[in-house]
Amino acid sequence: MTRLPQIALLPDGKRLHLQDGPIDLVVEAKGRDVDVTAAYRAAAERFTGLLDELCTELPELRSAADPRRCALKGVIAQRMHAAVAPFAPGCFITPMAAVAGSVAEEILGAMLQTATLDRAYVNNGGDIALHLGHGEQFTVGLMDRPDRHGVMRTMTVDSDMPVRGIATSGRHGRSFSLGIADAVTVLARTASQADAAATVIANDVDLPGHPAILRVPACELQPDSDLGARLVTRDVGPLAEHEIEQALEAGAARARDLLTSGLIEGAALRLLGETRIVGATGSGTPASHAFQGRTTDNMLRA
Repeated sequence: MTRLPQIALLPDGKRLHLQDGPIDLVVEAKGRDVDVTAAYRAAAERFTGLLDELCTELPELRSAADPRRCALKGVIAQRMHAAVAPFAPGCFITPMAAVAGSVAEEILGAMLQTATLDRAYVNNGGDIALHLGHGEQFTVGLMDRPDRHGVMRTMTVDSDMPVRGIATSGRHGRSFSLGIADAVTVLARTASQADAAATVIANDVDLPGHPAILRVPACELQPDSDLGARLVTRDVGPLAEHEIEQALEAGAARARDLLTSGLIEGAALRLLGETRIVGATGSGTPASHAFQGRTTDNMLRA
């Protein structure tokens, strides 16, 4: 039997809320009223049953990705695999590392197949798929850590930039992390790519074996975790300034490699009050100009 998700306009009358189990989306479209209505209808229709599609292949989605082949059948599942495949030769990663961004992409795609929109976004818990028509912009607040209110700076994406995906990962997020980053926000050409890359970079912000870092097997916290018995970070005690820099540099080195290879357009790494920016300013590598030094009181502004 097809699941019946929760579908409703938010109180502002402009944004659409789609929720089914762990999937919780906020959608906003800009354009002619008739097109926005059609886009929201298409989003709701595609969302219905989407979780069931993923669940039918859940064992495979929770297994290590094979970079050489994909046995997954669903369009979202295949997108998840494609997003993580570039990382699979060098580290353990499953398609679940890109699930939020891939779902956001799918809903946005359904909207754009139905209607002509000036601008639209699908926000899946902070992993965002974007559509920007000519001259449009999208501005979002970068949080110090995803489980608290407060924005350290804002990020603006212009229509002439290649960025159409934004994702954040870290030890305070919805998923477990092998690293110690409070938050890693990534800009990429798609939301699924941003999602996978944010996971990988956040895992690399680390100080292996440090006594101030508490780690426990993922399966003890969540028996069906795709990480199995791998140790995930639960707490980080006091660290010296040079240790914070060492951990951030480990993640930044991975981010620079991904920037050079074209897998990301920029990244912001945050740990214990310190920030490292890659690709957006001062790295010597041509990249987007999205990260700005302004602050805002809004956690998400578009």
